[in-house]
Amino acid sequence: MATKKKKKPRRPKTVYQVKVELMESGPPIWRRLLVPGEATLASFHEILQVAMGWTNSHLHQFEIHGCDYSDPEFELEDAEDEGEYTLSQIAPQVPDRFIYMYDFGDGWKHVVRVEKILPVVEGQRYPACVGGAMACPPEDCGGIGGYENFLEAIRDPAHEEHDSMLEWIGGAFDPQDFNPDLVSKDLELVEW
Repeated sequence: MATKKKKKPRRPKTVYQVKVELMESGPPIWRRLLVPGEATLASFHEILQVAMGWTNSHLHQFEIHGCDYSDPEFELEDAEDEGEYTLSQIAPQVPDRFIYMYDFGDGWKHVVRVEKILPVVEGQRYPACVGGAMACPPEDCGGIGGYENFLEAIRDPAHEEHDSMLEWIGGAFDPQDFNPDLVSKDLELVEW
């Protein structure tokens, strides 16, 4: 049986330092990422899914300077093919910002801020997570309002939904749990 060779990581020409923040979250849920400028928006979507802790179970879309970008399989009206555009094409300079929408039902809206365009550091793997705070809300919890209700229920043993919410989430949930090193390790599997 042949063994699968580990793919050698590509070396980017430029690296974007971006801060991704889940809008309306309090305390803020955010990630700081180092992303190759040559990554397509389709790859950047995968990077965001891993970094934020989402499960890629729903539709998504980028809103950038009045234009929408998404996966063409979603057949979203007037959306450009996200696989045809790179981060360096849609955000060629600092500062820049745009919106990443995930799960149109729950309405998880993220603001992506381009903080810096950096040179490549020898030995650094890209993409990488270099900072952040707070755990990602669970999928399908009902958006920010539903997440706040979920947290209220799991914190209060007298809450009528306490037991059912803990069972739904698998027994425990720590809203402050976040480790950028673990995210970076998971990002090693994302191809750009």
